[in-house]
Amino acid sequence: MPEHTKVMGKEWADARREANVARLRATLATALAGRTGITFELGCGHGHWLAAYAAAHPGEYCVGIDLITHRVERSVRKQTLGKLDNVIFLKAEATEFLEALPSQVNLAKIFILYPDPWPKKKHHKNRFISPANLALLASRASPGARLHFRTDNADYFDWTLDHLSAHPKWRVEPGNTWPFEQKTFFEERMKDRRDVFAVRAE
Repeated sequence: MPEHTKVMGKEWADARREANVARLRATLATALAGRTGITFELGCGHGHWLAAYAAAHPGEYCVGIDLITHRVERSVRKQTLGKLDNVIFLKAEATEFLEALPSQVNLAKIFILYPDPWPKKKHHKNRFISPANLALLASRASPGARLHFRTDNADYFDWTLDHLSAHPKWRVEPGNTWPFEQKTFFEERMKDRRDVFAVRAE
């Protein structure tokens, strides 16, 4: 690929990201006005889990994001049908969402359920769990915030445990119990589940 084409491609991608962040920043400024802490699900799928969690935890304000439009639409329908006023669902890429999050709003709880494990080694760079993304999560999490990660993939479980254990901003807490169980569209198709828990270091 010619160098000028690469440059133009990067400029286009950067402009698109800036536009996405600006749109999210405007949406979140209104949706989270007056709030200081949220429960966040990264990759909410069809919203089964977070809608049920929000119904069971009316004192928490929940935000779920996903990249797939029809998943977010289904999630919003669950919020509407359940008449839930403590949860919103947005179409957003995770790092763009975290960049757009209002400065006064911190992540109090973080849930990541069955993310794409990108099982081929050449694709591992696409996994969300990475030193950079864990640092970004930590920068938006309040001290003591809890990170809950669940996967059916043994390799991604080990990868996540290793990355969290090595990261100075997170402290792994073994032996904890998943705080809220609710069968999800994806979980019903999974043969196994492996949980990792971590706390944002002071």
